[in-house]
Amino acid sequence: MGILYSEPICHAAYENDFEEIYKALRESNDVNVQDAKYGDTAIIAACRGGNNEMIEFLLTKNADVNFRNKKGRTCLHYAVRKKFSFLDYLLIVILMPILLLGYIIMESKKKQHESLIRLLLEAGANVNAVDNKGNTALHYACGMKNLRTASILLRANADSSIVNLNKETPLDIATRLKFFKLVGILRKKS
Repeated sequence: MGILYSEPICHAAYENDFEEIYKALRESNDVNVQDAKYGDTAIIAACRGGNNEMIEFLLTKNADVNFRNKKGRTCLHYAVRKKFSFLDYLLIVILMPILLLGYIIMESKKKQHESLIRLLLEAGANVNAVDNKGNTALHYACGMKNLRTASILLRANADSSIVNLNKETPLDIATRLKFFKLVGILRKKS
């Protein structure tokens, strides 16, 4: 079980339930309503759930990609922080020996994740938005040692010099985690 939202539109977006989304939009027509508990909007909830099709739909309904929840996070923060689900890992492990099918599934999931981040950036997501801890999406990408995501963010002009509340830049995080490939890229960008 995941997150339980008080706003029906947020819950429907998180659960990828298009029938409920249509119903919620007929009742309210406000795609940017915020949940009382978390402050999430439907698009943030969809990003937390990793629901790419739902996110694309919400963007057609003018969902605001720069709304912030109570943690100060935007949908881009959650898209970058999204990890494989337990079921994804299970499928990858089980299918890895069978013609590298697990690897193909893993690469497919990564590409979906990257296309989501690009979609949000193209929709106007602020690549340098900071949350309540002072972290940008680039801080999270470096903390997760995700070179592909960090590269996408840097191509979108992510500022690698932003210092979070722990007094760390994305470069500091990559250095601390000994992620030397990204350290080199970040040094070139600075």
